[in-house]
Amino acid sequence: MTAHIESKKEDVAKKVLMPGDPLRAKYIAEHFLEDAKCINTTRNMLGYTGYYKGERITVFASGMGGPSIGIYAYELYHFYEVEEIIRIGTAGSNKEEIKVGDLILAQASYTLSSYPKLFFDDSNHLFSSSQALNEKIRKKAKAKKINLKEGTILTSDIFDGYVDLKTYQKNYPEDLDTLASEMESAILFCIAHHLKKKAACLITVVDSLFEKISFSREERETSLNDMITLALDSFITE
Repeated sequence: MTAHIESKKEDVAKKVLMPGDPLRAKYIAEHFLEDAKCINTTRNMLGYTGYYKGERITVFASGMGGPSIGIYAYELYHFYEVEEIIRIGTAGSNKEEIKVGDLILAQASYTLSSYPKLFFDDSNHLFSSSQALNEKIRKKAKAKKINLKEGTILTSDIFDGYVDLKTYQKNYPEDLDTLASEMESAILFCIAHHLKKKAACLITVVDSLFEKISFSREERETSLNDMITLALDSFITE
């Protein structure tokens, strides 16, 4: 047990699916897992362990932003000996060709967060995901005929919808080319790198400065089933 997770070590699977929203974690446990057991309610950061197609999996919320996922990913990796985390989340498009509804597999994520420097004395800003996990996700996506966009994404400390894209991007290197913005993945990748663990990130684009449509609050919570099932299937041992 830690200050943030009440679970016993044996309650947590080695493979963790990590949405940001605790209610999304609850939704996944109720609709996709068999024999799901709630293993964490501390601070309402809900966690569940159950079975998906015979594979033991934990679904554990991260909350919003780098500092929050930094707590939960680090504790799960370090204290609970989790080996793999796939983050699933939502993002805003940074390119006109990236449309609302597109599913992105992050090959890497760039951040200006102070987290890597403060925690690991790491001055890098760009962190890569696990190529082994990514390859499993690609294979499952191909079998399901799911079109994946792949590339670098941006992890920001602010919600991208609150600022003009030009204002947003002028604070980053001119040659930085990102598909979308979210708030957690670079910190997850950083922790996984330093602890020698595996991490991947699948995100669904739910809003864009280039389109006049976006997902509603309810859709963000429950209408991401393709992303959820793809991530879960990628955990299956073959």
